Amino acid sequence: MTRIITFFCFLIVQIGFSQTAENYLEKIRNNEALLTAFFQQMPKGGDLHHHFSGSIYAEPLLERAIAEDFYLDLESMAVSKTKPSNGNWETFSSLQSSGKLDFYKQQVMQTWSAKDYNGSVPSDDLFFDSFQKFEPTIQGHFAEGMLELKKRAIAENVSYIETQLSTIPCDMKLDDLADFNSKLRDAAKQKDEKAVLKLLDELYKSLQQKDTKKYAEDFNTNFIAKLHKDLKMDDERFTMRYQNFVLRFMDPVDLFKNLTIAFISANDSKLVAGVNIVSPEHGETSMKDYWLHMVMFKYCHSKFPEVKYTLHAGELTLGLVQPEDLTWHINDAIYIAGANRIGHGVDIAYEENAYDLLRYMAKNNIPIEINLGSNEFILKVKENRHPFTLYKEFNVPIVISTDDAGILRTNMTEQYVLLAKRYPDVSYEIIKKYVYNSINYSFIKDNSVKKQLLKDLDARFKTFEAKFSKN
Repeated sequence: MTRIITFFCFLIVQIGFSQTAENYLEKIRNNEALLTAFFQQMPKGGDLHHHFSGSIYAEPLLERAIAEDFYLDLESMAVSKTKPSNGNWETFSSLQSSGKLDFYKQQVMQTWSAKDYNGSVPSDDLFFDSFQKFEPTIQGHFAEGMLELKKRAIAENVSYIETQLSTIPCDMKLDDLADFNSKLRDAAKQKDEKAVLKLLDELYKSLQQKDTKKYAEDFNTNFIAKLHKDLKMDDERFTMRYQNFVLRFMDPVDLFKNLTIAFISANDSKLVAGVNIVSPEHGETSMKDYWLHMVMFKYCHSKFPEVKYTLHAGELTLGLVQPEDLTWHINDAIYIAGANRIGHGVDIAYEENAYDLLRYMAKNNIPIEINLGSNEFILKVKENRHPFTLYKEFNVPIVISTDDAGILRTNMTEQYVLLAKRYPDVSYEIIKKYVYNSINYSFIKDNSVKKQLLKDLDARFKTFEAKFSKN
């Protein structure tokens, strides 16, 4: 009897803490400064939709370019270690000597990120074009970026990041397989899935003869595992895992080669949590080959059924593409590719049989990765135009994430501030559920690691909620 009484007293105390935090959140719901302080201190679990290079703030990248005296294109604000043959390029040291450095530093910051964005170029162009411009400052400096992200995560009570770190280097010669590009696209035009799968099987066998496994092994051992261990990324406060990714704009043979290696890598490494596909979804090649890409994921899943994958799907809105192109991307990502999670999913309201699709996602526990700040900046979709409420209405599992915090000049705290301010029916308990979702629906392979993160969340929330019982 004593144990039963003790248990119920403990339960009442826990509910009391939670309810007190709930009441405080409701009281400050319309005050952004108070919300920021609240969510800065609240445990936020994991960030599951996270691009490594886009999450590094522009300041350290620019400092690196200046310190290493990169060349700067005075028109595009791209940088290069060596002087390209075309363009108006000057070294940062020469800009310093001529007194122009401060001016161009400001131009770089506004080109590599959303800092002081004034609408002079389309927001989606600024966002997607920025990666290539600052990419040379990332190469060879992954360690600095990873430590920056870890330090920032710990400071704002994020305990896990599942980041898309790098493509897998591969110098495989594919000239003898070039004919597959036209064959695959011809079959895709007819939506002949059997023909595509047969071609992919032939292509897969040819790639295996070129030793795809060695590229995956080298990446896992000499890049991922080495960095992770040397930097001591996992500790009692923080855990990091990695997603491999492929680029939508590549020709089918190149993309499938990279996808195959990405799946092999994810299959063979405990640190590589899963696979993804990136690049602007509305790009010409992305749109043309989208269905084909989904069949490629289906094929790779048949070869590596244990590998998890999340897909950028439906990062589209009316006006960005033709209306008919808003009706099928999430459908295909789920029903054809078999995605375990969906990233963005902004066009869900336009998708064919959207209600059935939402019910399927809910029934099969396929979470949606919600990126409120990103969707507002890139797509101009926010508040009641955003489908967050639609996913919530149909009980689709929801996780809150940042996407590219560096380019967007944001962090995880701000995502929860936006959530609480824009959607007053989202209670503290619901928000807390989203935090736990970010661990429960992560692709962490080691169950003991996931259990420890959940146990850590319990302790963090107990400490956090105790603060309000004293008010």
